[in-house]
Amino acid sequence: MRVFHELTRRTGIHGAPHPVRRTPYDKAALVGKHVAGIVTRTPFPGRYDALVVPHPRKPNGVEIYTDELRAALGDRALILDSGINGTPLPGSKNLDFFTSAAGAIHRRTADDRGIATALEKLAGVRIPIGALLAREVPKHLRLRALYRALLKKHRIKTVYLVVAYFHQHIVGAARDLGIRVVELQHGAISPFHLGYSYPGRPAVADQPDELWCFGSYWTDVADLPAGMRTEVMGAPFLPPSGPKEPRRVVFLSQGTVGAELVEVGDAVAKEHPDLEVLYRLHPSERAEDYTIPAGVQLSTGGSTLDLLATATYQVGVSTTALFEGMALGCRTAVADLPGHEYLDPAIGKGHALLMSRPGQLTDAPLCDDPSSYYAPSSLSRLAAEQPE
Repeated sequence: MRVFHELTRRTGIHGAPHPVRRTPYDKAALVGKHVAGIVTRTPFPGRYDALVVPHPRKPNGVEIYTDELRAALGDRALILDSGINGTPLPGSKNLDFFTSAAGAIHRRTADDRGIATALEKLAGVRIPIGALLAREVPKHLRLRALYRALLKKHRIKTVYLVVAYFHQHIVGAARDLGIRVVELQHGAISPFHLGYSYPGRPAVADQPDELWCFGSYWTDVADLPAGMRTEVMGAPFLPPSGPKEPRRVVFLSQGTVGAELVEVGDAVAKEHPDLEVLYRLHPSERAEDYTIPAGVQLSTGGSTLDLLATATYQVGVSTTALFEGMALGCRTAVADLPGHEYLDPAIGKGHALLMSRPGQLTDAPLCDDPSSYYAPSSLSRLAAEQPE
């Protein structure tokens, strides 16, 4: 995933997906928090049956993907929530000091077996594969050993986590000990997502045993690694669809294509001056990232899901929020920008429209099968199957 993001950024196809910005003061404060956390947030005391690793993003202080699971598991679960790129959940533990320190000492580069040269021939840009390997491989091995000790100490039976492809040291440690690993879906899955798509379903190291999906659509939209099975857990976090504002259009931004999507919003506002065009920032974006045209309103406060529940139209490229909007009764237009391929299956089913001209917006369809994307929640039932 790191190599993919570097390739798309350096070739100019995408911008940074989730930019993290820290001032020198922020960095110093983070170091202090890490050091204090060795004592105050250590996960080693106590005894637990399950380990839960939530998502760092918490709109309005709620981590929506594991919220119901954590409630169902109760005090049987050790919640390990990093504070490096977000605010950890109250009462959670972490190993942030060791996560940061594990990559501090490494060689400058490593033998990349010709990968950087091969990628440069294909894509026309050079990615520092050797430097990535020199930093990430030792870090992975050190953290993997640390997590083995943690899992063994608690005799953990199941590891539940979000975004497994950025926690492979945890997955690998569990695999070393024969512990079941379950990943909870957090975003759109497609054949173009390198965290999930392995054409031909080969055996892949350090992958979860199970992937719990929002709906049946996600279970076979990409070739998962060999041996990984799927369950439909549903989506407990979607609000009910509220009364619709007939003139409301919500553009769903994401850092990779935000600058281009603002221009599409401007074109739609000019083509349809009777509509209320809102440009909704991704949680990782800031208002100062954009210059918003006169006919477009910037939207930053409150819940994106609550906003979509009131919108008649939604426009985006590849963000997961487009699928959420379909389930919330929005007419869906996909802007013809890099990444729209993520929505090709939904477009093919007639659940969304690929919009190349602003005048097409009012032709955007409603999804007639929303439960295939977001089924009713069955998380409590699945959690009850936790091994004794």
